[in-house]
Amino acid sequence: MPYTDKEKFHLAVDCVIFGFDGEHLNLLLYKRDFEPEKGGWSLMGGFLQKEETLDDAAYRVLARITGMRDIYMEQLSAFSEIDRDPAARVVSMAYYSLINIQDYREDLLKKHGAQWFSINEIPNLVFDHSEIVDKALRRLKRRAKYQPIGFELLPETFTITQLRLLYEAIYQEKLEPANFRRKIISMNLLDRLPIKDMSNSKKGAYLYAFNKERYEEYEANGFSFEL
Repeated sequence: MPYTDKEKFHLAVDCVIFGFDGEHLNLLLYKRDFEPEKGGWSLMGGFLQKEETLDDAAYRVLARITGMRDIYMEQLSAFSEIDRDPAARVVSMAYYSLINIQDYREDLLKKHGAQWFSINEIPNLVFDHSEIVDKALRRLKRRAKYQPIGFELLPETFTITQLRLLYEAIYQEKLEPANFRRKIISMNLLDRLPIKDMSNSKKGAYLYAFNKERYEEYEANGFSFEL
């Protein structure tokens, strides 16, 4: 079947970037500086270039926007409604990524007109981007329950309370502190450090680190993460 008589259309990537500020799960958005929908809030994205795979394009967008290269990223879904972009026929492959807000370069916020929004206070988004975000949130909740991807949103060291607050932000529900602590400690995936976070009490709270190598060893032997 010849290719020359086929209609051409654009292929793009859109990136849902989640971050955690210690209390809320946040979404990184930017104001579009071109038509259509100039001035509207949008996901970060870009068009696929000739020499790229879709993953390459998503990593390029993420590196440009965040200044980071080593980022957790997962392909989400294709969005191909015919009229999703009024300017042209555009098919988009959506990705979601998880970053530690503390590692994000503040200068890039200003450069790209970007802003963090709590997922409970997301403004109206352009095109079908609200649908993309909703799907990414559902995927994140499922993944966080059965895989330790939530640690991507935390600094290298954290307290059990900070970890619980993260999962409460992801699940959008309160978790019983004692039960959560008992369950996460019983998995033997955290290393307790000989230092404490003294910012919230005189007694302080021990800091922990996620042991990725131990998790991978357990997983290879049939360990099932569920939180």
